[in-house]
Amino acid sequence: MEEVSSASNYSALDRFLHRLALGNLELQKSIADMEDRMHSAALRQIAVERPVFITSLPRAGTTLLLELLVGTGAFAAHTYREMPFVLCPMIWRSISGGFRRKATLRERAHGDGMEVGFDSPEAFEEVIWKAFWPQKYDAARIGTWSAADRNAEFEAAFRDHMRKLIALRSEGGSAMRYVSKNNANIARLPLLAALFPDCTFVIPFRNPAAHAASIARQHANFLSLHARDAFARKYMEWIGHYEFGLAFRPFIFCDARPESEPDLEYWLDYWARAFAFVLDTAPRQAVFLDYDRLLDSANEKFERLAAALEIPAGPLIDAAGRLRAPAQLPMLPKAHRSPLVGETHERLRERAM
Repeated sequence: MEEVSSASNYSALDRFLHRLALGNLELQKSIADMEDRMHSAALRQIAVERPVFITSLPRAGTTLLLELLVGTGAFAAHTYREMPFVLCPMIWRSISGGFRRKATLRERAHGDGMEVGFDSPEAFEEVIWKAFWPQKYDAARIGTWSAADRNAEFEAAFRDHMRKLIALRSEGGSAMRYVSKNNANIARLPLLAALFPDCTFVIPFRNPAAHAASIARQHANFLSLHARDAFARKYMEWIGHYEFGLAFRPFIFCDARPESEPDLEYWLDYWARAFAFVLDTAPRQAVFLDYDRLLDSANEKFERLAAALEIPAGPLIDAAGRLRAPAQLPMLPKAHRSPLVGETHERLRERAM
């Protein structure tokens, strides 16, 4: 890969590899099966214990939380090194090892000041879900999962995939726990809790007006990007990032994608419907984190988060300086100075740690 910050900058070879690997997930599944057999003895020795799933709507601070947790040294996560053969990271590392590049940092395509490099943790878990649950994704919307949605092949593959990432990250050090940042997991909290009873969900949220405005800005940003570069759109669709731009697909608990560019009122309604669903389906091990309160009392909130995750609080507190206050709040449309948005926000604040 020439650059990890924007798919628009990928070379012709990079684009070919991404089309080959991500445009044909059945191929990746076959390679992953071979990888499982090659490393079966070592993988069986790795326990998948107390995984952590960071999830929310985009623009809630999930990427920063992922980086902070990985920075503690306790967790294994996906990185850009796994792209584009996400489902077979061990074989891909062996193949790509001869041309690994230096992990220089560049601002990501969001233009939000977050810098990423090849070793930066990122959200690639959705590729696994897409590979085994294609029926949940249609051209307009993404479905939801319940605790009854069981798929033995997926469950075995998902656990083995976690083991592979732990094996890759734990070499020469202590065993790690799996952590992911996957915003689509808000649609499948009951199933994940059933599969991993000892897991913890970390669900950050923000003031609805600021959050909706931030989503709206990024949606406009990616509409422009996707209009200029069709590959950038395909890239997001391949990795299951249906959050912005021409790739946008709402979850099934929200209204269908509007014909015209959605306004702030649409995103506020989307915010309220999404978090109302999350509140109604989140299991007891969900930790809700109020980003606005985190800004005011980072040390206290990080101590409580560390306790919930059973990790030392020091590294989180040391990184508190990376927190940034949002831009000035926009005015709420009159239609939304009421019921659903306000009530949902209050429920979130009551549930937050």
